[in-house]
Amino acid sequence: MLFAVIGSSAGKTRDGIMAIYPRHKAFLDEFLARGEIVGVGPFTDAGGGNMVLFRTRAAAEAFARSDPFYLEGAVKEYQIKDWGDTMLS
Repeated sequence: MLFAVIGSSAGKTRDGIMAIYPRHKAFLDEFLARGEIVGVGPFTDAGGGNMVLFRTRAAAEAFARSDPFYLEGAVKEYQIKDWGDTMLS
């Protein structure tokens, strides 16, 4: 099982998001270096937001609590959902 962290956009402008992005990317890189992330990316529809797939719930929870996008207001909230990867197993 994987754990999807789904972020809903807080409606920041592109410039506002890009001002936070370097800190968000550095934070993501810590999880990537430990092999805790399976995939990551933004939603491309008009609603925006993003999703990160984690190997463990603990990593997903740590990310959702401390991501600069959340702490600095680019993401309104994060939701964590269990994701069954039965097709990948």
